[in-house]
Amino acid sequence: MAVADVLKKIQDHEVKFVDLRFTDTNGKEHHVTVPAHAFTADKFEDGHAFDGSSIGGWKGIHASDMLLMPDPDTATMDPFMDEATLFLACDVVDPSDGQGYIRDPRSLAKRGEVYLKSTGIGDIAYFGPELEFFIFDSVRWHTNMAGCFLEIESEEAAWSSKKKYENGNIGHRPTVKGGYFPVPPVDSLHDIRSAMCLVLEEMGISVEVHHHEVANAGQCEIGTRFNSLVKRADWNQMLKYVVHNVAHSYGKTATFMPKPIVGDNGSGMHVHQSIWKDGKNLFSGNGYAGMSETALYYIGGVIKHAKALNAITNPGTNSYKRLVAGFEAPVNIAYSASNRSAAVRIPHASNPKQRRIEIRFPDPIANPYLAFTALLMAGLDGIQNKIHPGDPMDKNLYDLPPEEASKVPGTCNSLEEALENLDKDREFLTRGGVFSNDMIDAYITLKMEEAMLYRINTHPVEFSMYYSL
Repeated sequence: MAVADVLKKIQDHEVKFVDLRFTDTNGKEHHVTVPAHAFTADKFEDGHAFDGSSIGGWKGIHASDMLLMPDPDTATMDPFMDEATLFLACDVVDPSDGQGYIRDPRSLAKRGEVYLKSTGIGDIAYFGPELEFFIFDSVRWHTNMAGCFLEIESEEAAWSSKKKYENGNIGHRPTVKGGYFPVPPVDSLHDIRSAMCLVLEEMGISVEVHHHEVANAGQCEIGTRFNSLVKRADWNQMLKYVVHNVAHSYGKTATFMPKPIVGDNGSGMHVHQSIWKDGKNLFSGNGYAGMSETALYYIGGVIKHAKALNAITNPGTNSYKRLVAGFEAPVNIAYSASNRSAAVRIPHASNPKQRRIEIRFPDPIANPYLAFTALLMAGLDGIQNKIHPGDPMDKNLYDLPPEEASKVPGTCNSLEEALENLDKDREFLTRGGVFSNDMIDAYITLKMEEAMLYRINTHPVEFSMYYSL
C-alpha cells in the first residue's frame, strides 16, 4: 500500500487515531498513539521518536533516542478500539545511522529476507505457523518471599466436574488428553474461536481452520494461511492480539504459554516452511516423501543447529515443561513423513506446490521475527554446506528400545542449556549481518535473567519433596 493510500484510508474511515506498533526482543508488542490530525506523510520519512532505553535488552539511557518507521503495507483498522483507530507495524531505526536497529526483531527479519536473495538459493521463504493456545475463565497467581500460589479457573477443565455452579454443572467437558475435535457442548469454545476467525478475516488474514486441541481446560488452535517471512511474523502478532482481545471481550483470558497446566499437552507453534525461486517450489522433488535434495539439506541444517535454535524458538523457562516425552511433544531431533513424534515432519501434499517441511519444536511465546529468521538461517546453512539429515525415522520415537533411543538426539532440557548452545553455535546466524553478535549477547543476557529468576525462587513442589527430610 502506498503512503497516499494510507492517508486516503484514514480519511475514508474517519480515523481519529493512528497506532504505531513495534515488537521487543521477547516478542511483546508495544504501541504509541498519534491523533490522526497529527499524522502526515512526513511520519513515513521522518519516523516517530521514542525512548529505546525503556525496552528491555535495548539501548542504554545514554543513547536512547530511537525512531519508529511505519510500514504502509501493514495499515489495518483496529476492531477493538472505541474510536476509529488505524494501526501500522513499524521498524525501529537508529537515528545515528538511519539503519534498522540491530536489536529490532522486525528489522532483523528483513535482513534475513535480503540475505536469502543474496545467496542466490531462493527469492522468497514462506512460513505457515500453527499457534495453539488456552482460553481460561480466570487465572490468579502470586509470588513473594512468604510464598506463592497459582490457580486456574476453567469451567471446561476436567477438574471442574465436582464444582457447583450457579446454573448447575453441565458435566460435558473434555477429559485429560481428550480435547481433540469433540463437538459442542464438550467443545465449549467454538463460538469464541469463530468470533476470532471473523475478526482475523476482517483484518486481512485468511483463516484456514479452527478447532479444539488435545488438552482439556480450553486448548485451541486457529490455522491461518502462509505468507512470506516478515508478513507472516506480522500476522502472528496480529493473531495474538485478536485472540487476547476477543477472549477478553467474552470475559475470558487467553494465553500462549507453552505449558500452563500440569499433566496435559502443552501448546506448540508448528512452523511450516519452504523456499521458492522464480515461482518454483525448491522443496518439491523426487526424493523421500516427495522432497528435493535442497529440502533435505535444509532439514539437515535445522537438525544440526536444533539446540541453538531452541534458545530462540523455545525462549522461556516454561518452554521446557512442554518439551518432555509423553505429551506429543516433539523432543526427538529427527525427521519423518507424517510422524508427529519427530521434531521435523514432512506433511502429506498431493500438489508439488504444497511440498514443505514442518518444524514442530517451536512454541507460541517465541518472537516470530527472530524464530522464523533463525530457522531460515539454519536451513540455509544446511543447503550451503550440503548437510544431509541422515535416514528418516518412520516409527514412533517414544517407543524405541533404549539402545536405539539413545542414538536419537533430543531437544534441550532447559533454557540455560539452550542459551549455552546458542552462545557456542551462533556463526550461522551472523552471516550476512542478519543477527549480530551484539544482538545475540544482549538476547542471552536478557534470557539468562529470566532463567536465574526462575532458578532462585522456591517452588511448592519442593516442599512436597523435601520439607520433611
